[in-house]
Amino acid sequence: MEFSVSERMKSLKGSAIREMFKAMADPTMISLAGGNPAAELFPNEALAQIASDILKNNPVGALQYGISEGNVALREKIIEFVKDRENIEVSLDEITIVSGGQQAIEITSKILLNEGDSVIVEAPSFVGGLNAFRSYGANLVGVDVESDGMNIEKLKDAIKNTPNVKLIYTIPNFQNPSGVTMSVEKRKAIYEIARDNGIFIIEDNPYGELTFDGVKLPTIKSFDEDGVVLYSGSFSKILAPGLRLGYLIAPKTFTEKAVLGKQVSDVHTPCLPQLLALEFMNRYDIVELIEKMRELYKKKCNLMIDAMKKYLPEEITYTVPGGGLFVWCNAPGIDTLKLSQECIAEKVLIVPGNNFATDQSLVNNGFRLNFSTMPDDKIVEGVKRLGTVLKKYYK
Repeated sequence: MEFSVSERMKSLKGSAIREMFKAMADPTMISLAGGNPAAELFPNEALAQIASDILKNNPVGALQYGISEGNVALREKIIEFVKDRENIEVSLDEITIVSGGQQAIEITSKILLNEGDSVIVEAPSFVGGLNAFRSYGANLVGVDVESDGMNIEKLKDAIKNTPNVKLIYTIPNFQNPSGVTMSVEKRKAIYEIARDNGIFIIEDNPYGELTFDGVKLPTIKSFDEDGVVLYSGSFSKILAPGLRLGYLIAPKTFTEKAVLGKQVSDVHTPCLPQLLALEFMNRYDIVELIEKMRELYKKKCNLMIDAMKKYLPEEITYTVPGGGLFVWCNAPGIDTLKLSQECIAEKVLIVPGNNFATDQSLVNNGFRLNFSTMPDDKIVEGVKRLGTVLKKYYK
């Protein structure tokens, strides 16, 4: 049966990153494209024991419907966590458990955006966030990311020259895809600009704990005295992404609408993953697990950077992140969509920059690499294969 696609879906394109999972069926393929955490750090044995205990001793709590706001005890545990780790003060009625940080962005879009409203995003920015805004008919306005975060003067100009700006979307820590961390000065400036103009900020912080040197900058939410910042946190990068577990921190009046929006989407986040996360945090030190991640990712990142220095042409520039999962590269004069296709023939996957742009149809010279997923030898070999392709352009 033929059907007509809704207007809101016509502008959406499939994520190239998700499509690349198909290419990974080839055992000779090396992926520097994903954003997966290191599977060897999953606490699978601990979670297996916890799951067994839950299903034996609390099967109704795990298998019956739950409340849309999320498990009360888990929310209380997150309140303790964000106060201790991020200096964020939050009450129980200001937090909603969501199905991954992506749902926090989607629900926020559902609540705030009308067709034709504008969202200011970092350029480049996370494809999942961009597509969430696109799905509600938003006008996306990109503001360049500098070495210390979003260009503040261009942000002011964008607000001045763009009608109906409802949101500023930012990933301030080890940004996806650029790897850049926003300075404290810019965090404060963005907060003040949003507050003074009556605009909400979505502060998306899935990578903040993954700092290589242990130094954490204050969240924008920690400055928030006016209910301007909508904070999205996630267990995907500090526990396990397959749990699909995150949380949205927002003013009570916003949370009430978020709960309604969630009821339309999925009624509630699955109960078993919520109980798994709660019991893991009760029985184990999650910060100890985070420290292992920091150590491993720092090692892998340094390995990738060393390989890039050795194998990539000198024309390629790149960020050296202080944490997170990604390195962003610029290849002057190269259409990196075409480059990514040529890389497949060399059995290496990268993500072309157009995926992270407000206009995906334009030629883009950037591309993203991931260092968290592959074993060490494949990181080096993958960069070497990438260099083989790039050197053809810069003879």
